[in-house]
Amino acid sequence: MLRTNTEFLSYMDALYQSQRYPSIALQHFKKGDLLLTQGEACVKVLVVKEGIAKCYFLEENGKDYILEFLGDGEILGEIETLRNTHCLCNVSALTPLEAYAIPVAVFRELLTKDLTLNKLLLHELAERIVNTSSRASFQQLYTVDHGLGKLLELQQKLDIQISKDDMAAYLGITLRSLNRALKLVGTK
Repeated sequence: MLRTNTEFLSYMDALYQSQRYPSIALQHFKKGDLLLTQGEACVKVLVVKEGIAKCYFLEENGKDYILEFLGDGEILGEIETLRNTHCLCNVSALTPLEAYAIPVAVFRELLTKDLTLNKLLLHELAERIVNTSSRASFQQLYTVDHGLGKLLELQQKLDIQISKDDMAAYLGITLRSLNRALKLVGTK
């Protein structure tokens, strides 16, 4: 539910501290700020240093569908940079957030020169394929109540507030269905 990558974060911390690439910056975002915007050009790759972001599609019917909650060490904008496309989805800060911002040109240069980055990136992309497959099967095999329970546990564990709209968007259900499920969970 909350994805993190401590190895990627360690790599980015070391790269930033080395100052080999002075154009890599540490950016601060407030809760609700958009880090990447669906359909717009991707001008930087971000690696979350601290905080939680939500990655979501804005569907044609105006509804959001949350793909993942991303935490420390997660990389954003790399797929768009690799494919040279616009942002596939929105990413916004769910909590106050710090992220390393790597200009696209620098990221591409690192890809050609840095074997460590390549290995970390391949591992991250493979992990995402596994997570996407697992989540799809989870949503097919388990009830909404079970998924909601996991979300509520995550919220309590991280001491954050996830809005009902975000919970429904993550579970892929309507707000009305979420309210029914919350009522059932509350009576158990």
